Amino acid sequence: MKTKPRCWFLACLAMCSTPAIAASSALGIFAGQSDVGSVVPAGTASYDPSTDSYTLSAAGANAWYRVDAFHFLWKKVSGDVSLTAEVDFPPVRYGHEPNPHRKAMLMLRQTLDEGGVYVDAAQHGVGLTALQYRTEQGANTQDIEVAISDPETIRIVKRGDEFTLYAAAAGEALHQVGASIKLHLDGPFYVGLGLTSHDPATTDTVVFSHVKLEVPASLPDKLVPFSSIQTVEINDQYRRAVVELTKQGVVEAPDWSQDGKTLLFNAEGRFYSVPVSDPPAIVAPTPFDTGEASGCWGEHGYSPDGKWFAISCSTRSHHGPDVYIVPAQGGAARQVTYHPISFFRGWSPDGKTIVFTSIRDGHTDLYTIPAAGGAETRLTDVGLNDGAEYTPDGKYIYFNSDRGGLMQLWRMKPDGSEPEQITSDDHNNWYPHISPDGKAIAFLSYDKFVKGHAPNQDVDLCLFTPEDGQIRTLVTLFGGQGSLDSNTWAPDSKHLAFVAYQMLPATDAGPGQ
Repeated sequence: MKTKPRCWFLACLAMCSTPAIAASSALGIFAGQSDVGSVVPAGTASYDPSTDSYTLSAAGANAWYRVDAFHFLWKKVSGDVSLTAEVDFPPVRYGHEPNPHRKAMLMLRQTLDEGGVYVDAAQHGVGLTALQYRTEQGANTQDIEVAISDPETIRIVKRGDEFTLYAAAAGEALHQVGASIKLHLDGPFYVGLGLTSHDPATTDTVVFSHVKLEVPASLPDKLVPFSSIQTVEINDQYRRAVVELTKQGVVEAPDWSQDGKTLLFNAEGRFYSVPVSDPPAIVAPTPFDTGEASGCWGEHGYSPDGKWFAISCSTRSHHGPDVYIVPAQGGAARQVTYHPISFFRGWSPDGKTIVFTSIRDGHTDLYTIPAAGGAETRLTDVGLNDGAEYTPDGKYIYFNSDRGGLMQLWRMKPDGSEPEQITSDDHNNWYPHISPDGKAIAFLSYDKFVKGHAPNQDVDLCLFTPEDGQIRTLVTLFGGQGSLDSNTWAPDSKHLAFVAYQMLPATDAGPGQ
């Protein structure tokens, strides 16, 4: 059994504030310019003090995958930094349509080497805005695309190892847009403005105005949680994430509908749905009816035939949580279990049986019960056991257990026999979620010193493939409880949904939050 490589992101906050860096050279506030990768002819950058603007011209294939081919106007700095600009693509002077994915970038970068570690706020020619990043030298670029197209102003802020994208449409204040990542840059590093035409044979131009390079103000003592529901492709070559919802407060456990068109999640004990949008769009959540059931948790899921939705809730007459079933379109809740504290975990492939977690006399174990109601069957009696799901063929139930020391992934036969440990590393692994095609298992991985499925932790969203025993990290995020409590696979087995969190001032909320 191979163990997975680890990412080493740690969060820290700088508590200082200094004035903006003043323009003092022919390149304004910047010190140098370079082509990163192949740019032919060579790119150029200039500063116009009369308009306090920067004009970059460059060709270049892209800044994506392992490819770097762009022009970069830069300054070397250390510590925390904030870079803000307005981006404008002037009318083209060549005789064809520009590539829609030409990119203007506000970038922080470890080196000027091709394939280097970086984070940027990228605004595409078609208006698409994203936080792009490469975690290791030579790795594929990943991104988080946000639901604000062609913003008037964009900003990228580095505080410690945390990078946050801010944006604003005309007339708005800059606000968080649900895109934040953890990544380490050793000081000094490069910060500046970049451009790629996304077409090696075409030289494009972009103008950056109202550029501010500052040390961000210290964060106040009182911070509030912000939640970002994201969907991500699991393909290493195209690791795109899309922000489907960003909201002040805590939301949990997005669950994909059977038709792949909506995500159902819970917040403050109630359920809501949002449409899945690509490209992302801002849509208000729609309440989902669970009848008298309330106080609901993040453990829920659709039945295999898509007709029912299992939830873990309470009612006015029955203090829970217990497992209830409601119609997939919402409606009255029917109680299935009668032994608080019990949480839904998974449906059998034929939809006739539910596996659930129950805490009884201080012991956390797994049980099954007919979906129609009836007698329970206890499956485990050693250690703490949670996160159970049937494989699509019904041959196994995967779960997490600490019976061997640290929390690891296990599997057993549906009757609880023949338990077998699947992962064996120096972290705590929770919530195995099996893809609809059975080829991959997603789970959350915590540091070994974190007890339980705690919230507000640096965690890895990992993918295990049983066929080859390989484990890889898809996304590193600030999260934990609420991020992946339910099976968040899309019906196509190619996308996952999850929730990332961030602690920010309440003033960072955008319109409608």
